[in-house]
Amino acid sequence: MSETKISTLQYRFDGPEDAPVLILGPSLGTTWHMWDRQVPELMKQWRVFRFDMPGHGGAPAHPAGSVADLTARLLATLDGLGVQRFGYAGCALGGAVGIELALRRPERLASLAVIAASPRFGTADEFRRRGVVVRTNGLDPVARSAPERWFTGGFAAAQPAITEWAVQMVRTTDPGCYIAACEALASFDVRAELGSVGVPTLVLVGSDDQVTGPAEARTLVAGVPDARLAVVPGASHLVPVEQPAAVTDLLVRHFSTAWQPAFDSATGHTALPAAALEGRPAPVATPAPSAPMAEIAPAPVQQQTPGGRADPYDTGLKVRRDVLGDAHVDRVLAGTDEFSGDFQELLTRYAWGEVWDRPGLDRRTRSCVALTALVAGGHVEELPVHIRAALRNGLTPAEIKEVLLQTAVYCGVPAANRAFRVAQQVVREETTPQE
Repeated sequence: MSETKISTLQYRFDGPEDAPVLILGPSLGTTWHMWDRQVPELMKQWRVFRFDMPGHGGAPAHPAGSVADLTARLLATLDGLGVQRFGYAGCALGGAVGIELALRRPERLASLAVIAASPRFGTADEFRRRGVVVRTNGLDPVARSAPERWFTGGFAAAQPAITEWAVQMVRTTDPGCYIAACEALASFDVRAELGSVGVPTLVLVGSDDQVTGPAEARTLVAGVPDARLAVVPGASHLVPVEQPAAVTDLLVRHFSTAWQPAFDSATGHTALPAAALEGRPAPVATPAPSAPMAEIAPAPVQQQTPGGRADPYDTGLKVRRDVLGDAHVDRVLAGTDEFSGDFQELLTRYAWGEVWDRPGLDRRTRSCVALTALVAGGHVEELPVHIRAALRNGLTPAEIKEVLLQTAVYCGVPAANRAFRVAQQVVREETTPQE
């Protein structure tokens, strides 16, 4: 059986080669340069390792659609360099990678700092809609609105050069990789697992962060057993850029005092080799590649149907939410009562858990089939939700138009006319950037 090679990440080192390794993880839409103001001080004590997300900062455009995938790529990169143990600080999406490391590979992690992070970033619908906007309009609308999300108004006005730098950083990101990163954040939810984070953790947030603010930070602190909170006044989401001195001081204090040694369960002592304990690259003849996080995590126990097959309900509910959106599914299920409950279970279990989850067609193709069938059957009332689903599944408005044009030939012009009216409105709503 052939092994799948895991893509590695674009990276750079700063600082003395024999110092412990401290990794800095970037936010969505940024590059490793977001940490430029921290590096001079941090490299006095640590060998600072920075990396770019796929398609960011000129990195190879190999999209990663989950936080687990990004984490596996980081570990593969570190394995190739012989770095076995390290401290980690990450901002936003980079913070999610840090939490994933703490949950899945705690033996590698000495200490953790998460900045502007959350156990769940907003709602899945928000990030998938952003992906639709980027797929339709490119990155320019997201780039132009980045300063409003990342900085306080006063900072953006006083620092036009940094504001323009932020806009250009997003504009030069590969759109496909940006969309995949949105999907990674959409599917990230570790709220139920926070109690398993076993490393000393600093949770740092800007007081004026409107994206992942103090409320999300307090959720992390409440869930992680060994965590402390630091709120930086006068800062928004990209707090390492807006308040560099305060962030640097907090990171230095945290990693100077909370660098946790590894525990050898066989001896009951902290008995790693000195190089590994300090985070230096250790001599490894053939470093074992890290497995993708999805393979490391234990598989959930599934209920069995009377015929002995795994019950597809849970899978169906996940697929239904991925395709139709949490908000729609929540509304439908909230209206379920004793009369309609069995029907909703039937839909979830068989339409979504059996048919939509089959490997024979991808979701883009299934959306094309669904749109065509709805037009052919005259089910115009079902079209809006499936037009939205088609956009989420990766179809562009131009491709949806082609599907509907084809239905005019085979289903009739009146049916296609009704479909075009509905689709035009939905596409306009879903692809117009939010101010």
